[in-house]
Amino acid sequence: MSSNRFHLAIEAGDLSVTTKWYQEVLGCSLDMAEEGKWQDIDFWGNELTLHSSTPRLEKSPDRNRHDVEMGAVCVPHFGVHLTMEDYRRVRENVQANGGFLDEPYIRFEGTDYQQETFFVEDPNFNVLEIKHLVAKAPQ
Repeated sequence: MSSNRFHLAIEAGDLSVTTKWYQEVLGCSLDMAEEGKWQDIDFWGNELTLHSSTPRLEKSPDRNRHDVEMGAVCVPHFGVHLTMEDYRRVRENVQANGGFLDEPYIRFEGTDYQQETFFVEDPNFNVLEIKHLVAKAPQ
């Protein structure tokens, strides 16, 4: 049996702190878990597994940024494409709870790939890109 559901497992540091952030700031719901070891998060239909680990106390001093058309983006990062309604809700929650790593901006303006995007860090300094992709214009 095949599925188009994506799975990603990441180090979460203090599982209780990071899980709470994904729930309260991003609005994700909980799924399966092994108490104190890992927690599955419903990441907009995908499975994100947060693994308990030694918390990172600060950003990596050698964090990589790659120069692309809109600036220097952190790599690695992961993210999600949201509806405009979900995007706005998450953007407002992030703004109210610590802010952005990279402020929201428009990419590929005026093209079929126009999107509004921002980058944020979870409590363990994992980088996420949250975006809304504008629907392609009819041909």
